[in-house]
Parts: sequence; structure tokens; C-alpha cells
Amino acid sequence: MTEADFLTATRAFYDTIADDYAAHFQDELAGRPLERAVLGVFAELVGDGPVADLGCGPGRVTGYVASLGVPVFGLDLSASMLAVARRENPRLRFEQGSMLDLDLPDGGLAGVMCWYSSIHTPAALLPALFAGFHRVLAPGGTLLLAFQAGDVPLRLDTPFGHPVSLDFQRRRPEDMERLLADAGFALHSRTVRQPDAALADSAPQAFLIARRPEAAGDAQPV
Repeated sequence: MTEADFLTATRAFYDTIADDYAAHFQDELAGRPLERAVLGVFAELVGDGPVADLGCGPGRVTGYVASLGVPVFGLDLSASMLAVARRENPRLRFEQGSMLDLDLPDGGLAGVMCWYSSIHTPAALLPALFAGFHRVLAPGGTLLLAFQAGDVPLRLDTPFGHPVSLDFQRRRPEDMERLLADAGFALHSRTVRQPDAALADSAPQAFLIARRPEAAGDAQPV
């Protein structure tokens, strides 16, 4: 089967910049107390796991959640990003694959993290993406979705001087909430942090926590 162009482009982009990206974002959570708080809430909700960090990149957030006592593994398209993740987190499991084609059993996870990794998925494929998350979560399981809020994509050209480019999609939280509800999720919380000049933010940062209901008919906000 021929791979979709956006997957090929995303893999090539991150394979090219992996080492520079990892060095640049070495301490990405250090100055982000709200992000750490959101991850802490997620860790409490998933309890003993297991959790999949889908689109894990260099594994920094995977490692942070593991440090909170959560059994977590990472999955990413980019072999170069995974090499960084395995080098920096040798005790954790990292696998190569696509979020849109999860080779995971139905209902086998207590949690799914999609930390700024749905941002390269075309809007038309988001329903299928969220349906896949719902499938692999156990009833009562928790999804954490992080993304930049807005309408206008951010395009990065020649990052770190490399001859590659990629679009980073921004989404409206209310649109994502609607898609999650359509996929069968119940919204648990919405958190939006305004841009922080000290962090070089170019847009608000959105964090949605949603849960797969325990039983049919339970998909109501809590």
C-alpha cells in the first residue's frame, strides 16, 4: 500500500532535524508549569496504565510521564526521533509506526497521549484518528490531546538550516471537542494557556482531556 504523502513528508522532516530538535528542546518542560500540571492530572487519571504516547518524538514527555510512575511506551513515525528517545530513555519501549494505523488490541490501554502530534494530520482524517484512539482505550480510559489553538497553520521552512519544510496545523478547541464527542469521548477538561513571550509561543496552547465512557450512553461531560 502506498503511504500517504503527508506521512512521508512528516517522517522525512523529523528524520532530518531529529538531533537538532532534541538539543533545542532539551528542557522543554522546565519552564512550563501548566504543562507539567496537565501531565500530572493525566497521570493520576490513568493510574497504573498502560499508556501510549503517540507521536512521541524524542521521548521527553514519555520519560516525564514515566517518572510520575505511569507505565508508558512511545510510538513515532521517525526512526531518527526514536533513536534519540531510546538513547535518552533506555528503560522505556519505543516503537515505529503511525497513529492512524495502530497495531494495538481493542480496549488495551488506560491512557493515550497525543502531545502536539495530531498537528500534521489533515483535518479530514481527524475523525478516523480519534476513532482509533477510542478503540484502543479501555472503557474509562483517558485521552490527553495537546495542540496550538488557532486557525492559521504555522509553516516551518529550513529549520536549524536543514532543507526541509512542514506545516503545523492549529485547531480551535471547540472544533476538536466536537470531533472527540463524535468519536464517543466525554470531555473531562479544557485548558488553554495564552502565549508566553518567555517561551517564544506564537499561539495559545490547548490541552483537552477526554475519557472513553465506562458504558454505552455515558458520553456526557463531567
